[in-house]
Amino acid sequence: MQDTPKANRLHIAIFGRRNAGKSSLINALTRQEIALVSEVPGTTTDPVFKAMEILPIGPCMIIDTAGIDDEGQLGELRIKKTREVLNQTDLALLVIDPALGISEFEKELKQAIRSRKIALIGVLNKTDQGQVDKKSLEKQLGLSLVAVSSRSGEGIEFLKERIIERAPAHFEEAHIVGDLIEPGDICLLVVPIDMAAPKGRLILPQVQTIRDILDSDATAIVVKEDKLRAALEGLAKKPRLLITDSQVFGKVAPQTPDDVMLTSFSILFARFKGDLLELVRGAKAIEKLRPGDEVLIAEACTHHAQDDDIGRVQIPRWLNRYVGGELNFHWYSGSGYPENLEQFKLVVHCGACMINRRQMLHRIDLARDSGVPIINYGVLLAFVNGILERALQPFPQVRAIL
Repeated sequence: MQDTPKANRLHIAIFGRRNAGKSSLINALTRQEIALVSEVPGTTTDPVFKAMEILPIGPCMIIDTAGIDDEGQLGELRIKKTREVLNQTDLALLVIDPALGISEFEKELKQAIRSRKIALIGVLNKTDQGQVDKKSLEKQLGLSLVAVSSRSGEGIEFLKERIIERAPAHFEEAHIVGDLIEPGDICLLVVPIDMAAPKGRLILPQVQTIRDILDSDATAIVVKEDKLRAALEGLAKKPRLLITDSQVFGKVAPQTPDDVMLTSFSILFARFKGDLLELVRGAKAIEKLRPGDEVLIAEACTHHAQDDDIGRVQIPRWLNRYVGGELNFHWYSGSGYPENLEQFKLVVHCGACMINRRQMLHRIDLARDSGVPIINYGVLLAFVNGILERALQPFPQVRAIL
């Protein structure tokens, strides 16, 4: 359970006013002293993430947030961070303190959650502290409430049952590659080992793809790009699918037989974590770029840039070469994301392996609403290498828009 990547867990966020008992509720759900609990309002500042498992859902990520009624300049920043959590929330718990009642804070937050089509459970906390008019609170909020006491544990098991019932069945795509192959198929994976490769291990998309292949009762064979030809010649049976790192598309494509489907890890993750159709549409915007245009390169994680970093060096080099001049690049890394995208002619996003599907879809929606095309690394590299149509062979419906 602890080895399940954060981005592949169901994200359950807990919202409410200060001292509504959000942190106490997390401790009750996890049966651990995870969140700091205090009578002082505003104890929780930045969102706090805790991995746990709720059967039969499986691995989850519980998110504790600052109170939506925080005050002052710092309080406004905390509220902003709290609202940003909605962008990665699959299931929301709205915690009510009977002593505080229902206010515009709860009503506005409920509306924000509903508008994003996030599954929502109302939680009436602190029921051990006196008689509560639950029906009146439900009527004011327009939401049924699960009565619990974080202190005594009363109602916690029933709340877990409600979480299981309301958890979205498909908070991420079912497969990375499993629906493209059959049991017994061979998948050949091309994985460069260069300066950017982490020492002693493979990167997350490669590991997850291998696992999905094995779960599908197929065979995964992993080679470096300079061993590809020997691997193809040594196989008695042709591979069903060849998956490559996008950075070596240019080397791998000429060596791949025409009757073997070719794609990349990044293109697979464009579908797994986001909207492949929208990201492929973004490829058409590259043809309209002109020197001097503003381009945003967005990475969902922070890492030390290597000498030939894909986001800082390779992609700018490819795009400048394609447009025949210098573009004006901007970079944005980590969990944050700029909301005002109108200044850009194109958003180039990483493979999104470190964020969940809802968060990536939110980023795509922001670009779409701003009228800005968005593309991901793998789709872009296939396009500039002139092989995007070939790399979309496993996805004929998406390929058709080209």
